Amino acid sequence: MPAITDPLKKILIVSPSWVGDAVMAQPLFKRLKERHQNLLLDVLSPPWCAPLFTRMKEVDSVLVNPFKHGELKILQRYRFAKSLKGKYDQVIVLPNSFKSALVPFFSATPLRTGYIGEMRKALLNDARPLQKLRYPLMVERFALLAENRNESLRRPLKYPSLTSTPEQKKAAFEKLGLNPEKTVVAFCPGAEYGPAKRWPPEYFAQLAKMLVPRYDIWLIGSKKDREIGDEIRKLGGDACLNLCGMTELDEAIDLISEAAFVVSNDSGLMHVAAALGKPMVAIYGSSSPGFTPPLSDKARIAKLEIECSPCFERTCPLGHFDCMKKLHPDTIFKMIEEIE
Repeated sequence: MPAITDPLKKILIVSPSWVGDAVMAQPLFKRLKERHQNLLLDVLSPPWCAPLFTRMKEVDSVLVNPFKHGELKILQRYRFAKSLKGKYDQVIVLPNSFKSALVPFFSATPLRTGYIGEMRKALLNDARPLQKLRYPLMVERFALLAENRNESLRRPLKYPSLTSTPEQKKAAFEKLGLNPEKTVVAFCPGAEYGPAKRWPPEYFAQLAKMLVPRYDIWLIGSKKDREIGDEIRKLGGDACLNLCGMTELDEAIDLISEAAFVVSNDSGLMHVAAALGKPMVAIYGSSSPGFTPPLSDKARIAKLEIECSPCFERTCPLGHFDCMKKLHPDTIFKMIEEIE
């Protein structure tokens, strides 16, 4: 394996495809900047995550990955990789797929780092075994790749920290015609992975009714969450403003930065809220805070310890959805009262 020159001059990160995973990559970036003086750090990102990386101070440039999810397109990847040849000292590949290691291999970057997986060991000349028991958290596994092979993780990890300037926030507000009269609370009712991670819309609506006398409540999410947002607004008697699908990711960051606190499912926006330092209640059903917790001292976890959870399934395999249905709005309201 080629020796690591310290400091490296330029490193490219191949980003994960999920927004939450992309946020959890930032401690890796922080550690690389700490290790390597005058490092230039670029990220190869899918287009939907690219705005997120522009809000990380450690990232010098974002390259948009031109390949759609699931596309192999070996010849096109080869041609794209040639445009990167000679530009980087190291590429760190965060996804575990075969496809994600092709561009680094074709670019002939001297050091190609990542975990062993999906028949790609020959593509990475710094392919490392994944130590699942020693490093149970995804953020730990990412951050460990900043260290030399066989070195231990440097602790404590630095939390993610996204930026939102007054000018960026003002632009987002003006685009959406927002002028809140009361303190803002953000609800993030979506979860891209599947319905088993989503607290019921009627529960969000009930919670909104409890909070609306004192707060302006914004529903924030993607276009896929628009229907859920409409249902919450209708059930809540228009207690909420449904902004789902009306923002780009960077604008969602700006809106969440305005919130006094956040209530969110385990989703990408939950990790965004944590990285903005927002007090929050993070609601877990089929997933586990033991793998992907919100990385913030201001976050509180709402999760029922029942026998079948976490199952990590997209939909409830038993059909009862008790992990969420038995987590009542009164419980979340009491948690909010404790963080206010």
